[in-house]
Amino acid sequence: MRKYKRPINILVLCVIALAFFACAFGLFSSGGSGQYDFKSINNEIVKIYGEGIYKNDSVSGVAQAKASDFVTLTIGIPLLMASLYFANKGSFRGELMLTGTLGYFLYTYMSYTFLLTYNPLFIVYVTIMSACLYAFILCFMSFEIETMPEMFNAKMPIKFLGGFQIAVGLALCLMWFGRIAPSIFLGSIPAGLENYTTLVIQGMDLGIVMPAAFLSGILIIKRKPIGYLLSSAIIIKGVTMLTCISAMIVNMALKGVDMSLVEILVFPMLNLLAIICLILLLKNTSKDENISNTELNRRMGIHA
Repeated sequence: MRKYKRPINILVLCVIALAFFACAFGLFSSGGSGQYDFKSINNEIVKIYGEGIYKNDSVSGVAQAKASDFVTLTIGIPLLMASLYFANKGSFRGELMLTGTLGYFLYTYMSYTFLLTYNPLFIVYVTIMSACLYAFILCFMSFEIETMPEMFNAKMPIKFLGGFQIAVGLALCLMWFGRIAPSIFLGSIPAGLENYTTLVIQGMDLGIVMPAAFLSGILIIKRKPIGYLLSSAIIIKGVTMLTCISAMIVNMALKGVDMSLVEILVFPMLNLLAIICLILLLKNTSKDENISNTELNRRMGIHA
């Protein structure tokens, strides 16, 4: 992070402030006529929430958004603040946590930008998404890729961590293609489309998360330097994102939203495995977290 410390700090602090505002507004805004039925473009009757900032979104969509706001406010923002603090102290683990947590915020506010029905916070979502994207890129660029294997214990369970990521990619592939396939071959409406126009989350997962999970899993099993960094980002992002999804499942159940048994069982199980992987990852990072300038220069090939 030393290379891009100032811009990363500015971007992350912007994310923290704006995300706090967006989450608080999403959770506590009120006003509106209440729930009502809406006939979608696909002639599907959808229950619209009708209150607060999410008044034009479906009951199912709002249950997910509010659960996401709660997790982001109580876990995501504190984790982002803590990881930024330790990263500024020169902690390697802090830098890893910062990169992975930014991945969570990027995914979350990308989905808010493209999925939620337009509301007055749209430009806030766009700003958070943009700040997260460039902060994530700068964090990624700040690591010396070729030295990454040196920062981890040689006995770290590489195959377990890589296998978990491949399993996540496979689970997403099977679940989402299972939902999409009937609409392709039978011409039916995809489950969960409701009043929205396309499957944004499924598109992001199949186009970004699934390939990244497969790639990072394979690369770390082969002990490629980039695999260590990709896997760290995927696992850390996975813990926060899967915790968020688990909260969504609970909130949707409380709201009486229909869900498939596969989704109810698979996501919490993946969440538990992701936490185990994160513990193993952090346990096996270099104990000498605070890299001295001399050591940093040595690894970068810079000589006095």
